[in-house]
Amino acid sequence: MATSIASQLSSIELELERYRRERSFAAVLVTALTFLALLIHGYHPYAEDGGIYLPEIKRLLDPALYPYGAEFVVGHLRYSVFAPLVAGLVRESRLSLEMVLLLVHLASFWMTLFAAWLLAARCYASREARCGAVALLAVWLTIPIAGTSLMLMDPYVTARSISTPCALLALVGALQFLSPQFEMKGEWQRGLGLCCGALMGAATMHPLMGAYALGSVLVLGTTLWTSRLVRVWGTVGLCLTAVIVAAGVQLSSPVESADYQRVMLTRYYWFLSQWHWYEWVGLAAPLMILAIVAVRRGRDLEVVGVALARVAIASGGTAIVVALLFAREGAAVHQVARLQPLRVFQLVYVVMILIMGSTLGERLLRRRAWRWVAAFSVLATIMLQVDRIAFPASKYLELPAALGWTGGGGGNRWMQAFVWIRENTPKNAVFALDAHYTVQEGEDAQGFRAIAERSSLPDSKDGGTASNRPELTEEWSQGMALQTGLGGGLGRESAPGRLAGLKAVGATWVILERDAAAGFGCAYENEVVKVCRLP
Repeated sequence: MATSIASQLSSIELELERYRRERSFAAVLVTALTFLALLIHGYHPYAEDGGIYLPEIKRLLDPALYPYGAEFVVGHLRYSVFAPLVAGLVRESRLSLEMVLLLVHLASFWMTLFAAWLLAARCYASREARCGAVALLAVWLTIPIAGTSLMLMDPYVTARSISTPCALLALVGALQFLSPQFEMKGEWQRGLGLCCGALMGAATMHPLMGAYALGSVLVLGTTLWTSRLVRVWGTVGLCLTAVIVAAGVQLSSPVESADYQRVMLTRYYWFLSQWHWYEWVGLAAPLMILAIVAVRRGRDLEVVGVALARVAIASGGTAIVVALLFAREGAAVHQVARLQPLRVFQLVYVVMILIMGSTLGERLLRRRAWRWVAAFSVLATIMLQVDRIAFPASKYLELPAALGWTGGGGGNRWMQAFVWIRENTPKNAVFALDAHYTVQEGEDAQGFRAIAERSSLPDSKDGGTASNRPELTEEWSQGMALQTGLGGGLGRESAPGRLAGLKAVGATWVILERDAAAGFGCAYENEVVKVCRLP
């Protein structure tokens, strides 16, 4: 009897020791992959949605900023604690905002990859499979998600930077208390705590993504149920419930104005009917890949991988059905379209990449170091070139000044002008610039408000805020009308009327293309743009 107990204790100690070694290996691997991912994907804190989130943080740190049009600065973060959290980190750490953003960016990459390792560890027994899964995710972190206007992870910091690892950790926690192989280890309590805490974290950062994470956890619960009846009909019931809830939301939504309908239609990616064929492929291909895994029975740890594949298929398929039924251009209301159900494909892509990476590592690369180096060198080089094309005029790593970036925008002349504005104009200045300036050649979607720290009239990027807050429709439409084509100058026949309109809504400065006619002097000029004070 004593020998048996001693043997069991020895077995437990060996298992715990193996568990600690594996965690240590994972931490080292994920840390290395985090910095590799930064080098592959670049860092652009003021670009795209980063330029939308950043102004609210700056306004919390300095309330004197953005006195005009503040509703477009704070409107999209009404239900998120992201901006107060980052502002609080800046105050408590006494580091610069730029340094805090970089650290948060690195931490979000690290947590995402570590959560992916934990998921892979519950799906695959071999280290080769786990390494392949996480390494492929690191290389493909910024891959676009079908036509949703999202990337898996962004090369800048947003609320999704935190909600994404939280969603993955929620799945890890759910597996820890739902999977039979973990029940005997007494870990289900910690798993439940991790799942609930991670879901709360995702919801407080990004309520919409948190809700989709919760739905995925619920589907995972039915998928792992011991009863086949519950597995099948429970999953079907949850999917039907999602469709019914979407129908209820659509039917209970208030009537939309014709002006708001025009604003909403600018968000083309809300509507499957406006997608290109290759974007449809981005929806179908992952589901087809996952279907190959989902039909397998699996054994031991592989059961979890099959379950995750089925969860992704159920979630993705339901999202497509909801989008086809209710997110239509010609619908009377577009509340469901505003909820963007296809964003659940972020989870679908993560699961697909983990499965593909594990297969690559376990079956092809195995324990041949040269194969790993060769395969991931090719994959990383391709991804690096793709990411570099997205920001051709900007520095690839826009690091804080303390780490070597001067803040001048490198070769990006638009950013140089924005920095000049920040340093040479009053905080209450209100700027007008072309409504579609972010798509101008050499601009690289860099956010004016985020860099210049000055107010501006609503532009095309603000359409996302206006589409989610119908009360801003009129103000956004007016700003678009006044600024469309503005970069070309004010020296045309319509110039007096446009100039009067700009001044009537509070604009005091204007940004024009360098060769554009202004009719008055300009305070700053470079090879691409000039900055002029309205007379």
